[in-house]
Amino acid sequence: MFNTPMKDPAVKTRSIHSSSRRKGATVALFGEVLADVFPDRAVLGGAPFNVARHLKAFGLNPVLITRTGNDALRDELLRTMSACGMETLGVQSDPVYPTGQVKVHLEPAGHRFEILPDQAYDHIHASVARMVVLSIHPALVYYGTLAQRHNLSGSALKMLLNSTRAPTFFDVNLRAPWYDAQVLRRSMKRADTVKLNEEEMTILADMFALPGDTPQGQAGSLMQTFGVRRMLVTCGGAGAWLLEKDKEVVRVQPEEQAISIIDTVGAGDGFSAVFILGRLQRWPAALTLQRAHTFAAAVCGIRGAVPDDNDFYAPFLAEWQS
Repeated sequence: MFNTPMKDPAVKTRSIHSSSRRKGATVALFGEVLADVFPDRAVLGGAPFNVARHLKAFGLNPVLITRTGNDALRDELLRTMSACGMETLGVQSDPVYPTGQVKVHLEPAGHRFEILPDQAYDHIHASVARMVVLSIHPALVYYGTLAQRHNLSGSALKMLLNSTRAPTFFDVNLRAPWYDAQVLRRSMKRADTVKLNEEEMTILADMFALPGDTPQGQAGSLMQTFGVRRMLVTCGGAGAWLLEKDKEVVRVQPEEQAISIIDTVGAGDGFSAVFILGRLQRWPAALTLQRAHTFAAAVCGIRGAVPDDNDFYAPFLAEWQS
């Protein structure tokens, strides 16, 4: 059906398409949808889903490329996506494996999360994923690490990335024990932007024996080793910093915000979503980081990774469009 030439794996797109600045630019998000299963309820999540939900509220057109079981959690996901106005054409259905689940165990020391193996998102169909990305012409492709733990979904991501010249955003999101050096090496070689936190930077520095005595030096080594254009490093409440090729480090310091922290679940996903928005809208780097940090802090003031309704986004959209 499609005869679009395959992309050379060694070639990276080095600029954002000019058309991506329009309102409603399409972003492809590849990876897992998970249900956090508590003793009394199940809550949809997973980094690609959380980022997609935010991007939709920001006025973009996220297309989630994932795979679910043919079960009640799939029905809930499709209802939620439809209610938010999100595209569902990238959500595959698996007749054998269940929709991804994370069992949440309530223990005296706090919550313990058990990411279950061999879930539907481990079996994303490569040709179907390719057809979706060819049909939507994304302005950017987002992917992470967890959904690559199985060779089938890893191959699907490879085929997807070979089918587009859109810029790529690799959100590292390490979840032990579901990652290895081979997956991380392959993922960074395909990434224009790599986003990770300070702890993950330390893990990668040890894994790849990176030279450099500082996080910035290690980030520079990663960029040189894998051909990454920019490294985005989040530091929790201490802010974030961005290192771009041949540019000075850009930092954001936390502002005073009257927010009572309820939990930090999904704060990193909120940061990723605003950074992607800023890139597509061509905001200056410092402004993008500041807005991403402010939004991530606000996410810490709600229960869970995404808000219950769009009212949460209204003040941010009003400020950003003024």
